[in-house]
Amino acid sequence: MYVAVKGGERAINNAHAWLAEERRGDTSVTELSIAQIREQLALAVNRVMAEGSLFDPDLAALAIKQARGDLIEAIFLIRAYRTTLPRFGHSNPVDTAEMACDRRISATFKDLPGGQVLGPTFDYTHRLLDFKLAAEGAPEAAPERDPTPGPVPHVAEFLNREGLIEDAPRDDTPPPDLTREPLSLPADRALRLQALARADEGFTLSMAYSTQRGYGRTHAFVGELRIGTVPVELEIPELGFAIEIGEIVVTECETVNQFKGSKTEPPQFTRGYGLVFGQTERKAISMSLVDRALRWEELGEEFTGAPAQDAEFVLYHADNIQATGFLEHIKLPHYVDFQSELELVRKLRREAAAEALPEAAE
Repeated sequence: MYVAVKGGERAINNAHAWLAEERRGDTSVTELSIAQIREQLALAVNRVMAEGSLFDPDLAALAIKQARGDLIEAIFLIRAYRTTLPRFGHSNPVDTAEMACDRRISATFKDLPGGQVLGPTFDYTHRLLDFKLAAEGAPEAAPERDPTPGPVPHVAEFLNREGLIEDAPRDDTPPPDLTREPLSLPADRALRLQALARADEGFTLSMAYSTQRGYGRTHAFVGELRIGTVPVELEIPELGFAIEIGEIVVTECETVNQFKGSKTEPPQFTRGYGLVFGQTERKAISMSLVDRALRWEELGEEFTGAPAQDAEFVLYHADNIQATGFLEHIKLPHYVDFQSELELVRKLRREAAAEALPEAAE
């Protein structure tokens, strides 16, 4: 319960003005442009697109600028804007085997058809500050790159030829739309993957890390990690066929996990899967590990009580916008609530003091 505060509207307007001033910073420093954020802070832009469920680098860059670099606030802005957009239809599932790969690596097979494509990665850097970046000057010429053209078969299919890995689970049932329908349990895998795709990266990373430390019985290998561009197609009823309406950049990760087998299934490897907008490989790997941990029931495994195995725990705490709203609402006025709690504590203290008097007299 909130109560009105005299002069509140004026104070709020002044707070907004001060925020705009702080956002701009020192006016003697050149203002960041949307293009600069989009091109030079691309990984932040990718995260905002992924967790905001909207692929638009320019809007994500605008949100980052407006939020002063607070990525969760930027994600909130993107999600809020997304709700205002009309929906014209549903695109066909993207075919990642046709991806034009900028990066494609495998930790399970050294010799891949087409070779290992390292791509743009921090993996081999020394994590030392590069003070040359602090010096202003002409930028170095970017090296020429030639994305690996599709089709690029998935690594797991090499194992599948020998029956050493489970077939990729398929279900043609249209999945529910998490952006339009609230999450409900029990959640099937399609719904879980939707929730994980836009889950907070830090939370997903923590859950994935817990499985590697023994909380989830998931010892995984990265079967394949790929980053690249895929076309998006939309069925046009008037034409009777699909047309390409654009391209998006995605990161896909498929992990290979041990499986001892069951009464109906022989020992084989199983899969964990992650697919995220943009170059967001830490999130995609984390997503695939958590996906595999959540599959314990359908694979006939034992529930060990690990947090990453508990779908309710994972899915209801993964969304950073929902978490932020619930967390930050406690800084809003709760004067009436607190006064009632304060009066209750005072009453309990009076009663405790009254009971203590006879005992002291004895």
